[in-house]
Amino acid sequence: MLPPPCQVDRSNVSRVSKRTLEQLPSWAVELLQAAPVARLGLLDAEGRPRVLPVTFAVVDGALWSAVDDKPKRRHGEHVARVRWLRSRPESALTVDHYEDDWTRLAWVQILGRTTVLDPAGKEQVMEALAARYPAYRAQPPRGPLLRLAPERAICWRAADAEFPP
Repeated sequence: MLPPPCQVDRSNVSRVSKRTLEQLPSWAVELLQAAPVARLGLLDAEGRPRVLPVTFAVVDGALWSAVDDKPKRRHGEHVARVRWLRSRPESALTVDHYEDDWTRLAWVQILGRTTVLDPAGKEQVMEALAARYPAYRAQPPRGPLLRLAPERAICWRAADAEFPP
């Protein structure tokens, strides 16, 4: 059963905003920092859109993710997303907040290009990922790392609710 339509005071609605990562409003930064998982949008070898859940951390103005040891058919450099991003680095990372109270919906999307990198020498990134994800403390990801360099940040929320809730 769908919830009843929400009545939104349009004076409180934040319009979709196009900004750089540094220009995001504080609520969007908080949402990005609080999100336990993001969705990485990319194009596969045939140019079809794909969306994958990823762990991530923000380090030095970029969004970083790692190919970790969760069960996969292939590992490391052979994972499909790595091949696809090497071929077509244009990508988007999205985090959102959902509640049945639709006046509290919000999302942040970062658009840019993703580079595939070796984790060697990226201790700060590995530490940031481990700080967010306890599983990475016990078993650090072997990589590779994915670095999304933001070119554009877009955010939206339905009302002036505080984030994280």
